[in-house]
Amino acid sequence: MRVLLESAFVLHRRPYRDSSLLLEVLTREHGRLGLVARGAGSSRSRLKSMLQPFTPLLLSWTGDSDLATLSGGEEAGLPLTLLHSRALAGLYVNELLVRLLPRRDPQPGLFAAYEILLTDLAAADDAEPPLRRFEKRLLEELGYGLSLDREADSGAPIVAETHYRYVLDRGPLTVDATQTGVPISGRGLLALQDGVLNDPDILKEVKRLTRAALAEQLQGRALKTRQLYRTKRKASLA
Repeated sequence: MRVLLESAFVLHRRPYRDSSLLLEVLTREHGRLGLVARGAGSSRSRLKSMLQPFTPLLLSWTGDSDLATLSGGEEAGLPLTLLHSRALAGLYVNELLVRLLPRRDPQPGLFAAYEILLTDLAAADDAEPPLRRFEKRLLEELGYGLSLDREADSGAPIVAETHYRYVLDRGPLTVDATQTGVPISGRGLLALQDGVLNDPDILKEVKRLTRAALAEQLQGRALKTRQLYRTKRKASLA
């Protein structure tokens, strides 16, 4: 199979053999893909500096196995500049996508959401709101979307002033109905449903919920970017 000039982003890259790169990319029409970029690790290759995370690309490749061969590429726009914590947030999302997305499963809606995320991260003062919105969308695309507007058992609408516990395989339940699950207010559930995440306290609640839901999908696999974040945070407080 030969694909020409497909919209893509590099999620991860590492050296391969003497002068090549192994890439994990997210593409618009073909989903996550593994590519060998032969010779792209050489200092003389124009691809070396281009094949970086957060740069909109048009990539061409051949092959239909899990690992195809890059045959060409060009920039589709300027690299999105993510500084400090926002760069780490972008790398965290990239790692999530590599860990959780199956290869060659087209998800153009998720690709569009990823483009929006990078644009939002580049412009935002706070990385948390766009991160939570993307985590919610990722769970939906994986088939494990969160039920946010109705109680799991009764089907009653979520009430902003009520406190709930979110049981991951069921949904939100009132606190008197269960002792398990992630504690979250009705206001937090509705804020995540609407994507309006401006309140710091609500953001903390929502983060607990999305992280718990993603942890279930990760099945105990640790994320290197989270450890890097903790290390940098400790260094900044030292």
